[in-house]
This record gives sequence, structure tokens and C-alpha cells, in this order.
Amino acid sequence: MEFLQELKIADANSGVSTGTKWLGSDGASLSSYSPVNGKLIAKVAQADRKAYDAVVGKALEAFAVWRLWPAPRRGEVVRQIGQALREHKHALGQLVSYEMGKSLQEGLGEVQEMIDICDFAVGLSRQLHGLTMHSERPGHRMYEQWHPIGPVGIISAFNFPVAVWSWNCMLAWVCGDTCVWKPSEKTPLCAVACQQIVSGVFARNNVPEGVSGLVVGDRAVGEWLAADPKIPLVSATGSTRMGKSIGAVVGARLGRALLELGGNNAIIVSQDADLNIAIPGAVFGAVGTAGQRCTSTRRLIIHESIYDAVRDKLSAIYGQLRIGNPLDEKNHVGPLIDKDAVAMYRQAIDACEQEGGRFVVEGAVLEGDGYESGCYVRPCIAEAKPDYKIVQHETFAPILYLLKYKTIDEAIAIQNGVPQGLSSSIMTLNLREAEKFLSASGSDCGIANVNIGTSGAEIGGAFGGEKETGGGRESGSDAWKAYMRRQTNTINYSTQLPLAQGIKFDI
Repeated sequence: MEFLQELKIADANSGVSTGTKWLGSDGASLSSYSPVNGKLIAKVAQADRKAYDAVVGKALEAFAVWRLWPAPRRGEVVRQIGQALREHKHALGQLVSYEMGKSLQEGLGEVQEMIDICDFAVGLSRQLHGLTMHSERPGHRMYEQWHPIGPVGIISAFNFPVAVWSWNCMLAWVCGDTCVWKPSEKTPLCAVACQQIVSGVFARNNVPEGVSGLVVGDRAVGEWLAADPKIPLVSATGSTRMGKSIGAVVGARLGRALLELGGNNAIIVSQDADLNIAIPGAVFGAVGTAGQRCTSTRRLIIHESIYDAVRDKLSAIYGQLRIGNPLDEKNHVGPLIDKDAVAMYRQAIDACEQEGGRFVVEGAVLEGDGYESGCYVRPCIAEAKPDYKIVQHETFAPILYLLKYKTIDEAIAIQNGVPQGLSSSIMTLNLREAEKFLSASGSDCGIANVNIGTSGAEIGGAFGGEKETGGGRESGSDAWKAYMRRQTNTINYSTQLPLAQGIKFDI
């Protein structure tokens, strides 16, 4: 395939890199199969412990040099990475679509997110500001500043195989940190492609070897990162179960963990909603990326007065969804990532039916021409109740639960009544409802939207959630502070040594 050649996948033949150099490893070979057609794309060598230690060692060496580069100079390197991504946008978008299974439009959109965060980081490289404050002591000045923290470990998930890495590393790089990336073992080639793109930019700019480390591997590699005292910050994206494990290990060594975990996102559809906005927003949120976004819409909380109308409109639209090869832009929905995901989809449907749920759009695993991989499923809709165990659970598949409410307070209580707290939305033209939803007594999620869906966050705002979503923040706003250490400084420019709080110490 041409996009594999353009991205130089075959040139790597390894999943271990220190930036511009690919390292050998005695780790087992990792095969990447496309969920599109079930075919083998390529194999890469996984990191063994020796290779992992080599990458981390180089990251430490590089940090000693990279942190001393002026931040705007580091930003210039990131600007060039953004340009390289523009040049390879279509090829990388195709690879994302082919290896992960999301639609080509979404694959291209993911690469655009990478470009956008590069632009954001370039501007940020001239704005890593602290604060100045007045001292209580005469002839003293107090201020705070931010310094690079060190090598940052990045553990990313399959559903956004390139964008989430870029959210972390572009900010970390302009902050002066080095990075060690452990991508999902389900999408290793996307990581290899990113490393190939970045390596060319780094070589042209004489960036120290080790600023961009890559360690492809299974769960063990992630465990090494979590337990490694040489990695002061571990940013991990994935399931709540995985996040709890990593958070415990990192916390035990008093390291920092930036966690972006599960979501069980809901849209409240008010009786005052504009259904021309609400319906498309719900459909894209539920079936985009085949329901495999952490921000996917899983619950639709509908006012009882319009419940039947919304349900019937959704059912009609679901009947028109085109499911198939995601590289074909005519299709709306591609495959799930693998057969394990298909099994969880089936289990969730069974669990919903056992609890009393009624499917108004039936789910199914699709077979026949074009569905040979066994990973294609039909998006489905179930009428359910908020307290169903399966409704409380995040299933990474296109299953949408319809829930009914009477009052806005009840709707918000249903929205908040799950363990996860990532993204939320309300569809309403009622100002009082919208403001209540955004108030302290409203949505308890890290993201709360009005008249847009739960998915499709922009990079300018901080991304992340509360409760079992982990509490981390990535991307925009002041999320950059997670990648730095704060230092408070006091300078005495007087001829005396007064003590704080008026303490006297005469000698």
C-alpha cells in the first residue's frame, strides 16, 4: 500500500527507537492485523528489558541537554513537526484508518488534531510564564517559575493511536522534557510512522538523541514505565482498570500520574431542544469511531414529552447507516478494533436484555463480503433504565441506551449517576436549563457542553474528567503545567536579613 511506503514502515523493522535510531531487541515479534480485512499489515520487534533501559537511559542523557535549549527554539522544532505532519497527513490518516478501523475522515481528523496541538505548542513555547508576588519583608522579591520535570512516560490507547501521543509529547517537548512512548500493542505501526516523521525533523535540527523514545510492547512495558523512578511523570490513557493499576504503582514511588480513563457519557435532550442539532449530535457521538471513543455518547437522557419522537427519528437514521471499509468515505461506521471487542459488544447486549432492556434497533455481528475480519457490528439502540448495571458500565462499542426523565433535576441526577465523569452535554434552547447544567449543581464531568455532542473536543481547552475518569488534564489551557515542576523563589536585595512572620533571631 502506498501510504505504508510513504511512511517508511518497512524501514523500521523495530518498535524500539531513541529518536533517530532504531534499536535491536530480543523481544518477541508483534504482528499488526487490520480490523478492516483481517490481513497482516506488518511485524515489529517489541522492546525487551535491555532495549527499554537503553531508551530510558538516552532520554535521561538527552534531558540534561534539551532542557537548556531556549523554549522558543524547542518550539521551532515542534513547528517543523507540524509542517511534516501536514505533508504526510493523508498517508498517516489512511494508516490510522486501516490499522485502527475508524473512518478515513476521522483518521484525517486525528492527524489534524496533531497539527493543531503543534501550533498550540509553538505559541506556548513563548508563554511558559510564572507569577510575581509581593514579599512581607522589605528589600525582597518573590516569584515562581516552572522548570522541566524530566523524561515523561506516555502510555496511549488504540482508539486515538496518534493524537493523544501528540497532546502529551508536543507540550512536554516545548516544556523541555524528553518522552518515552509506549503505544497500544493493537496499533504499533501508527507509532512507528510517527517516529519516522519526527526523526527526520530531529535530525535536521540536531536534536539530542533520546528526546523522542519509543518502546512498543505489551503490558509488561507499561509496568516498567509505571515503576521506573527515572520517569517522574507517567501519562496514561486507557481503561479505568488499567489506570487504577498504574496510578497505584506510580503513587507508591511518589511519582506523578496523569490519567485519562473511562467515560460513560450522556446527552440530555430537553423538551426545548432543537432536534435538528440534537439528533445528528447524538448519532455521531454514538456511532463515530464505532463507539470506541472515550467521549462516545453511551446514554441519551430524553424528556418524556419528546421521548417517542426522538426514539423514532434515531431508529430511522440508524437504518440508513452505511457500515463497511472505513477507507471508503461513503461509509459511516468501520469495524471494532478486534474480535475481543466484538465479544464485549455481544456480552453487553446480552446483559442489557437480561436486565429488561428492549432493543429498538437490534445489534448484530455482520458477515459476508466486506466483513471477513469478523470485526464489523451493527450499531444498536436499547431502551433501558439508569440503574441497570450495564448502563453503569462503559462498553467500547456502538450501543446507545435511551433513558427517560421528567424534570431537569432528575436528568442531571441520571447524568451524574455513573462512576465515570468525562464528557457530558445538554441539548436545549432554555437558558435556565443550560446554565443549571453548567453550574456547580449541574454536570460533574470534566467536559460539559451545550448544544453540541459529547465527542469532538478542541485542543484549545483542557481535556479530561473526574471520578473514575482519573482527574487528569491534557491538551490546551494550562495543561502544560502537568509537565513541569513549580519553583518558588525569593531574592533578598537588601543589606539586612529579616525573617518571615516577624521572627527575631539575634546572634
